[in-house]
Amino acid sequence: MALIPATILTGFLGSGKTTLLKRVLSEAHGQKIAVIENEFGEENIDNDILVADTNEQVIQMSNGCVCCTIREDLRSTLSDLAAKKRKGELDFERVVIETTGLADPGPVAQTFFMDDEIAEAYLLDSILTLVDAKHGEQQLDTRQEARRQVGFADQIFVSKTDLCEPAAVDALAHRIKHMNPRAPQRRVHFGEVPIAEVFDLKGFNLNAKLEIDPAFLEEGHGGHDHHDHDHHDHDHEHGEHCDHPHHHHHDDDVKSFVFRSDKAFHPARLEDFLGAIVQVYGPKMLRYKGVLFMKGSDRKVIFQGVHQLMGSDLGPKWAPGEKKGSKMVFIGIDLPRDVLLQGLEQCLV
Repeated sequence: MALIPATILTGFLGSGKTTLLKRVLSEAHGQKIAVIENEFGEENIDNDILVADTNEQVIQMSNGCVCCTIREDLRSTLSDLAAKKRKGELDFERVVIETTGLADPGPVAQTFFMDDEIAEAYLLDSILTLVDAKHGEQQLDTRQEARRQVGFADQIFVSKTDLCEPAAVDALAHRIKHMNPRAPQRRVHFGEVPIAEVFDLKGFNLNAKLEIDPAFLEEGHGGHDHHDHDHHDHDHEHGEHCDHPHHHHHDDDVKSFVFRSDKAFHPARLEDFLGAIVQVYGPKMLRYKGVLFMKGSDRKVIFQGVHQLMGSDLGPKWAPGEKKGSKMVFIGIDLPRDVLLQGLEQCLV
């Protein structure tokens, strides 16, 4: 049976997760989606789109979707749903897991890799994070959970931008980009997001594309950007205007940095170094990903990880005439950037 794609929806309280979910659950998009609610908060999914008595753990929607409250842990809920689908008791094509506003999406994502039974039934597609433009700056300032949710994201939706000054929204976007340059940002109005931008984003696929916002890379110092930039004091170069004086004071603990080199890596040295780093800093490493140029291989090597779980795979061959090189992005909490960058330098041939 084909793997069931799963999407993790996260975001701080009031960021519009429920609005987005209602849209997904009530829209006539022709997809049968199972939604797993981590909690029914005060913003309950409206009963008018449910077609059953809410004592049941699994509720059918009028458009064929299914809504399920987590009573036990996520693992057993996922396992239950997959079993019901196999037996033909429930019909759904994909799963969306809404985490609580304070949750760290890391352990939820890890469930899909660490548990064999879950890994054989589901494929984790992406982590979506909603950020409320009106309260986002303050939440990022005061709550590490909000910063972690941004760091984990494959796609970021910024809601309630109509309630803010454009300059403030731009400043927030800029700040988020420094925390997570791999996740595209999209401004959304009342959860009106085309389904195509919510599903099948393939954020966890090992693929040879490493999307890092190009503007982020250009802010480095010329061509040699092994040491891309310190996020709390970089100048705005390249004609980038920034009229937010407080912009420079955000020294968020969730940061990203990029390593690039056109020299080849020594495979054994790199493996030992990354293994050691993950052992020591794994809990603080939110997402990391790279496309690597390895000595002795005519193919790209792709690696990525969440916390301590790291995987790698052989990618396509380097095309004739293609400039070989490695590009890696690390997103984490207070990661020792210099230790990582110097360590990676030492793994080069």
